[in-house]
Amino acid sequence: MATRKGRSWFRMITGGLMALVCLVLLYQFWLFSQVVWYNYRNPGSSAIMREELSRLSEGNPDFALQYEWAPYDKINRNLKRAVVASEDSNFTEHDGIEWDAIRKAWEYNQRQEEAGRSKMRGGSTITQQLAKNLFLSSSRSYIRKGQELVLTYMIEHVMSKERILELYLNVAEWGVGVFGAQAAARHYFNTSAANLNASQSARLAAMLPNPRFYDSHRNSNYLNSRVGVLTRRMQMVDIP
Repeated sequence: MATRKGRSWFRMITGGLMALVCLVLLYQFWLFSQVVWYNYRNPGSSAIMREELSRLSEGNPDFALQYEWAPYDKINRNLKRAVVASEDSNFTEHDGIEWDAIRKAWEYNQRQEEAGRSKMRGGSTITQQLAKNLFLSSSRSYIRKGQELVLTYMIEHVMSKERILELYLNVAEWGVGVFGAQAAARHYFNTSAANLNASQSARLAAMLPNPRFYDSHRNSNYLNSRVGVLTRRMQMVDIP
């Protein structure tokens, strides 16, 4: 009797694990189909946009995001160069993930935690950030990070570097409720993404690590110094 019960429990556990594996695989297949879809179709929103709209709508049900799609050839090369220089200088060379940068960021963050400091450093490439912005959320967990890595390889396998950068520039967060290069250009400089000059582009790129903060602190000393660095560096990087 005990043996039969043991076998029954074993079959239940095995069946449950198999069902879980099947669900995970189906979810990955669905994500891959979404990646293929976005290779040809422009997104009307992203996971981060929907998350932010939900947060901002709690205090203002009529709140609307600032978002307008801009094709790759309608985004000034200054901004493309500035963003690559700021976020991922090896963008055109890597396969989506820079493991050494992730290791260094993890070691830095461990030291920050041990010292009781809150400032953390990211090691994500532009492709990783696109995976998070388009499909996932701003939450921090090992499961989300693992899914981000899987999506990054999917994106790099399916999309060209030009398409990846085009999508990233259009879904990146640039302020409170401000998403994409076109909305950012209008929000901060009353111009279009096509007409951004080098200084404006460097400022927008410098804001990317903490856009909500810099939306209300546009002339901080750090931001101004970072703009100077990026203005010099942006001509040294390759863009697709």
